Amino acid sequence: MKEELKVLVKAQYPLIYLLTFEEERAERTIATLALQSSQRRIFTLTFTHGVVEYGQPRNSQNSNTVSPEAAIDWAIRQKDAGIYVFKDLHPFMDSPAVTRCLRDAIASFKGTHKTIVLMSPVQEIPVELEKEVVVLDFSMPTMGELNQVLTAELTKAHGPNITTDVREKLLKAALGLTEDEAEKVFRKSRVVAGKLSESEVDIVLSEKKQLIRRNGILEYIEEDETLDSIGGLEELKRWLRQRSNAFSERAREYGLPQPKGMLILGVPGCGKSLIAKTTARLWGLPLLRLDIGRVYDGSMVGRSEANLRSALRTAESISPAILFIDEIDKAFAGGTGSADSDGGTSSRIFGSFLTWMQEKKSPVFVMATANRVEKLPSEFLRKGRFDEIFFVDLPNEEERKEIFKIHLGKRRRDIERFDYDQLTKV
Repeated sequence: MKEELKVLVKAQYPLIYLLTFEEERAERTIATLALQSSQRRIFTLTFTHGVVEYGQPRNSQNSNTVSPEAAIDWAIRQKDAGIYVFKDLHPFMDSPAVTRCLRDAIASFKGTHKTIVLMSPVQEIPVELEKEVVVLDFSMPTMGELNQVLTAELTKAHGPNITTDVREKLLKAALGLTEDEAEKVFRKSRVVAGKLSESEVDIVLSEKKQLIRRNGILEYIEEDETLDSIGGLEELKRWLRQRSNAFSERAREYGLPQPKGMLILGVPGCGKSLIAKTTARLWGLPLLRLDIGRVYDGSMVGRSEANLRSALRTAESISPAILFIDEIDKAFAGGTGSADSDGGTSSRIFGSFLTWMQEKKSPVFVMATANRVEKLPSEFLRKGRFDEIFFVDLPNEEERKEIFKIHLGKRRRDIERFDYDQLTKV
């Protein structure tokens, strides 16, 4: 993303829409790009302080530039090259005057080294500007950037150095958080435990749970059971254990591809959902449940599709993670022919999800379950969507015996007095 932003600025694109919650980090990135291009000066606009040159105190604002129209007009009148960062302009984007001012700015900026960057966490683009603006998602901090935050926090704490292994686990747990969120949760871990160590990974993960809870569509699931709590399904469990380190750095260095996902088919009540939950425990990854029912929102056109994009973006931001979709046959059963029932919303959501599954680069493992495979569209089952498709049947006699032992062991101390051969025949 940073390289794309650099190219757009050098190519003299007049209007860029940068989607981000991290204003300070985005401003630092833009300042770095400005030093590498013709744009030597950066100005920021907020509707509390007006236009202020980057790095200058807020009380040095240019007069009469608090309103959007006045600020844009001021930018048009400047002769020198510059980048003009307008913060939170989205509430004013439905104003004809603001739209007209932006179009005037685009026309006047052609052939100059002047660029307007609209910085906001919300995307609002009027029809008149759709052909003129380039939209970029400002990426979340990398492990390298989070490492700088962690190092700074350790320096402040004057505590003992942590091992490379502990550092890696803390940084992986913090992936998907903003720099500010990571700094706060590292500080919280130090306050709670008195130091930063491997045992504080759970405190870091708690911040991710808050991130998921704020999303409203995804659900963070915690499971205490392990694969040993599941009777039978030995081939499936072997497949999962073989891939327990598939998302590690060692696997990347070796050149192994990241697993995409798996689909578990079978009759109800045979442990499909429990397999998904215990896999997260086995692999040491967060488990996110995507409820397709929460995605649908009929309040306005396009809202459902935006909900899905938001949920998938959140899952990618905290990856590596497992995205769990239970009973996917019910969620997407009518996805290919919904034009008459809901105006094609289901078809668009289904198409967006298929495209994301095919093209995603982030380590998000999709684990889906289904009861009736005939209800799933054929394009959903073709090779490449999932790494493997498993069928879970009713347990045989030996598997029933193992299941009885597991459940009786949870409830009884002495389980040897039971006749398992008789129980399995009942």
